[in-house]
Amino acid sequence: MGKIILVTGGARSGKSKFAEKLALKLRENGAAYIATAQIFDDEMKRRIKIHRERRGKEWTTFEAPFNADKTILKAAENFDVILFDCVTIYLSNFLCSMNLDDDEKIFSEFKILMKNLINAAKISDSTIIFVSNEVGAGIVPENKLARKFRDLAGIANQMLAEESEKVFLTVSGLAVDIKKFAE
Repeated sequence: MGKIILVTGGARSGKSKFAEKLALKLRENGAAYIATAQIFDDEMKRRIKIHRERRGKEWTTFEAPFNADKTILKAAENFDVILFDCVTIYLSNFLCSMNLDDDEKIFSEFKILMKNLINAAKISDSTIIFVSNEVGAGIVPENKLARKFRDLAGIANQMLAEESEKVFLTVSGLAVDIKKFAE
C-alpha cells in the first residue's frame, strides 16, 4: 500500500526544494518526478528549466498535465518514491479545461479528479510526495476563476492532508511536519 506525504506552503516558500531532498532521502530504487506544468510562455519555460537543472540526472521525469492518476501508477511500477509537483498547477490545468459557469460539473469532476489521484497513490507500493500551494491565507480574489481556484486548492489540500502520513508546511525555506500537531 502506498504512502502519501503532502508538502505545502506559499509561493517561493521552498516547497519543491524540500520535497526533492525528502524524496532522494527516502528512495531505495530511484525517484520519479511527475511534472504537471505546461509551457505556454517564456516565463514558464524558464521556471521549468530551473527545476530540471536543480533536480539533475538522478530523476526520471513524467509529464502529466492531465490524467496524472494513470501516470502515478505507471511510475510506481519502477520507482518507490514519486514526487508530484504540483497539485495546484494540476488543478489550474483542470479548471482551464472546464466551463467556469457550470459550478456543479466543476465540483463533481474535481472530486473525481482528486479521488483518482489519492486512490492511485494508495494502491501503488510507492511513497508519493504531493507538492501543493497554500493559497488560503490571502484576500478573497476579485474574479470568478481565481475564487474557484482558491476554493478547489483548499479542498484538494484538505483531502490530501487527511490521507497523508505527514504534512509539511514550508515557510522561508524551512519545513515543519504540521500533521503531528493536529488533533
